Amino acid sequence: MLERRFVYSPAMVGLTALVLMIPLAGLILLLQRPQLDMHFEHHPTHFWLVLLTAALSAVLAYTTGAAAVRRGDARVLFVSLAFLSAAGFLGLHALATPKVLLDTPNAGFTLATPVGVALASVFAFLSSLTVSGIALGRRLRVALLVLMALWALASVLRLWPLHGRAVPEVADGILAALAVPTILLYGVAAARYLRTWWARPSLMLLSMISAFVLLGEAMVALVFARNWALSWWEWHVLLLSAFVLVVVGVRIQWYEERFADLYQEDTVSGQRELSVLFADLQGFTAFSEQHEPAEVTAMLNTYFEVVVPPVVRRHGGDVDRIIGDALMVTFNKRGDQPDHARRAAEAGLALQEAATAVRAAHPNWPQFRVGVNSGIASVSLLGTEGGRTHTVIGDTVNVASRIEGKAPGGAVAIGAATKALLPQARTESLGLVSLKGKAEPVEVFRLDALG
Repeated sequence: MLERRFVYSPAMVGLTALVLMIPLAGLILLLQRPQLDMHFEHHPTHFWLVLLTAALSAVLAYTTGAAAVRRGDARVLFVSLAFLSAAGFLGLHALATPKVLLDTPNAGFTLATPVGVALASVFAFLSSLTVSGIALGRRLRVALLVLMALWALASVLRLWPLHGRAVPEVADGILAALAVPTILLYGVAAARYLRTWWARPSLMLLSMISAFVLLGEAMVALVFARNWALSWWEWHVLLLSAFVLVVVGVRIQWYEERFADLYQEDTVSGQRELSVLFADLQGFTAFSEQHEPAEVTAMLNTYFEVVVPPVVRRHGGDVDRIIGDALMVTFNKRGDQPDHARRAAEAGLALQEAATAVRAAHPNWPQFRVGVNSGIASVSLLGTEGGRTHTVIGDTVNVASRIEGKAPGGAVAIGAATKALLPQARTESLGLVSLKGKAEPVEVFRLDALG
């Protein structure tokens, strides 16, 4: 409740906006009164400050990137690219610290910061749009990593155009030209995220907005600051503060679906044509009654260690949940598996094949039964602070669960919708079966092989 009051309070948001303006006011004061802009040149402090900032940004890039790929959310992926751009180029800038790793100044490493911050603003702006370019985002990530590697190589070898020994970090034509669009892009991104916050307030969104504002202010300070003066140190601290804010926001969030507040609407409440696989152990209750809990746990772990990998790694299933002996797996939850029915059917057969090998060594263990169904389902984020899950709901899911309950032990049963998507499959009808909650009987098929 404390977090909710913090996020929803207009007074707190106004106070946040006021605090975010303090660094800009401080920069103006230092520039207007040079006597206050004291000189402080300490190379080790600069090196570790920049390296720490780059490390925090790298951690954020990794965590947001993993969440984006797991959920197929392009917005979070572009946020990850913004952090990655800042992390990589800030790391290169740390190498420009004189007498730490390099004996002489290096233009490429010195210019790395404004270039990284500028590139990050592009990705921040793209993340604020409603986009569906998860594949594009992955290609851009590869291109960004290649660019950073080439930049580092050109800087070390002093290749054109990074062949100079030093570039003054003051307002010259290059930096000014780079700063104007960068500040505008951060401003637009912050404004668009503010509109999203207004519709569904959250601490994570507020952290992102604050970070974009601070990054824009850092670019202003970078252009106008005097080298090694307090104003020059200010933009370093602003960069660090931006990433610290997001890290704090991440830490406060419930560990499941930390970045859910950044998800696009389609990720939170969209619809997919997908396939759902359910599996459980026939006779599990009786087995549990006759054996010690430690034996039951060992049995389950032995099974899951061999049946989950082929379902996930080989056939691309997304494990939605494991409850006791029950396993629920989705295919095409991210909208990137048009062959979801075949993947689910192959995964079911692979699961039974792996389970059969285990049961050969333990003939008294219960058998898996598998059910697969295909159709339209809602991809939803359920829950609130303290517990959230990203799952699929709808009749397609319910029927898949009921079909699994009708499957013979050691077999895979599929619904008519899945069979229609697998015209070459060898199946045997199990007849019309009444499923709980369905007004009419549903025909279920045992899947023997795929053509």
